Amino acid sequence: MKSKIWLSSPHMGGLEKKYVEKAFEENWIAPLGPNVTGFEEDLEVYLGEEVKVTALSSGTAALHLALILLGVERGDEVLCQSLTFAASANPIVYQGATPVFIDSEEETLNISPIFLEEAIKSRINKGKKPKAIIAVHLYGMPYKVDEVHEVAANYDIPIIEDSAEALGSTYNGKKCGTFGDFSILSFNGNKIITTSGGGALVTRSNSEKERAIFLATQARDKAPHYQHSEIGFNYRLSNVCAGIGRGQMRVLDKHIQKRRDMNNFYLDLFEGVKGTKILNEPENSYFCNHWLTILKTEKKSGGVNAEKLRLYLEKENIESRPLWKPMHLQPVFSKVPFYGDMVAETAFKNGLCLPSGSNLGENERNRISTAIKNFLQKK
Repeated sequence: MKSKIWLSSPHMGGLEKKYVEKAFEENWIAPLGPNVTGFEEDLEVYLGEEVKVTALSSGTAALHLALILLGVERGDEVLCQSLTFAASANPIVYQGATPVFIDSEEETLNISPIFLEEAIKSRINKGKKPKAIIAVHLYGMPYKVDEVHEVAANYDIPIIEDSAEALGSTYNGKKCGTFGDFSILSFNGNKIITTSGGGALVTRSNSEKERAIFLATQARDKAPHYQHSEIGFNYRLSNVCAGIGRGQMRVLDKHIQKRRDMNNFYLDLFEGVKGTKILNEPENSYFCNHWLTILKTEKKSGGVNAEKLRLYLEKENIESRPLWKPMHLQPVFSKVPFYGDMVAETAFKNGLCLPSGSNLGENERNRISTAIKNFLQKK
């Protein structure tokens, strides 16, 4: 049987073991230590813009803390991009608030500034001014930063920037993860870099970072005994996992380039193929890390059927995946308000995430190319 080609698997650079072994040597097997501090500092330097980074157990934890720091409470409403992973929306419910989902625009498949403003006006008219906006850089593609933030500023609504998939992407030369009032990163096993599981909250001040750390370490008051005046969480990243992250930071830009090379590979592979388009930057102000390369298909007029292609690749032991199923179509959110049209829904039905790992070599690309060409010929 042919070996598995994964959609996006972990890719170690070689230095990770040094930091992990040092954690064992120094007995820093805890959710604090030199690797945690060092990883946060590495990320702060990489992002620039004088941001402050708090390393956490997941990107979901970072989103949850961002909502808390913005004062989101039971009964509030939070606007959220619909075409995204469930982790973008679930923390809203953790707080007892209600998500209100917003459709995408065609160029980047991210939150539509037009539908965003429509939703804000509608909710205000209903007496429910939204407490926050969660905007996602989907698959590493920056959302329309200027337009989205202009809408948010006009109504004085803060933005939580979900950069879980976008570390290393930029808009107008500025790193994703530095645009929002709060921003989040993810280091899950399938991301650009990984700590096996982990994430980070990006804040704008030391006081916000200190508050995040306080909440992430069970909200322990300053006392010789264990005293708690607030509800806290066990959200800190371990020193061992942070060691993996420190090693991964040394190869981040190299791995981004390899992902972009995979995107170019698919651009060449599907060039001239009727009914297909590879998602790419709409203009030069966008720089996408292409965490995953997205194939958009059109079934009409004999175009490619994304689901049939997925099943064909699966038989060849090549993993591909449908796009995120929009949140407003999820059973758990069936009664939640939605503003938009059919952009996210169409993308889900007709899109496909293609194998995009930075560790895919010539042999893997040849197998992918052969499989896709065979499928197109049979179609």
